[in-house]
Amino acid sequence: MAKNTYETLFILDSNHYARDPGGVSKQLEQIVTENGGTVLVNRVWMEQKLAYPIDGHQKGTYWLTYYEAEGDSLVKMARAFTLCEPVVRELTLKLDPRLVEPMLANARGQSFSPSLTSSSDEGSEDAEDGDDSDGADASRDDAVASR
Repeated sequence: MAKNTYETLFILDSNHYARDPGGVSKQLEQIVTENGGTVLVNRVWMEQKLAYPIDGHQKGTYWLTYYEAEGDSLVKMARAFTLCEPVVRELTLKLDPRLVEPMLANARGQSFSPSLTSSSDEGSEDAEDGDDSDGADASRDDAVASR
């Protein structure tokens, strides 16, 4: 079965993350790898007050993980994320293949140069405009799992 690239946005318990940031990161990465996935980028996005309390949490740490995995493993991963203590909420999206490289470059803090990609990508002109917000909107249509 072909592997796809997924983006999972986590809202983490800020207190738990502040006590052990490395442990939380490792725990999320371990869940992905134990279910046959390969983590491509794993990073904190921001910490912010939540729009409304979730399970008594007023603040959350937003964490982004990009990984490759087979679609069959997503259900197991979603279950493991639900049982993971620091995770308050998560949302997984399947990335459009045309947007994978620009989004990974952005997550790594690198600039994306479309001339460096292969010319065999169909419709790559949509991803080449350098506007990540369009890509993020397009990938939101492919919501896979959330709780």
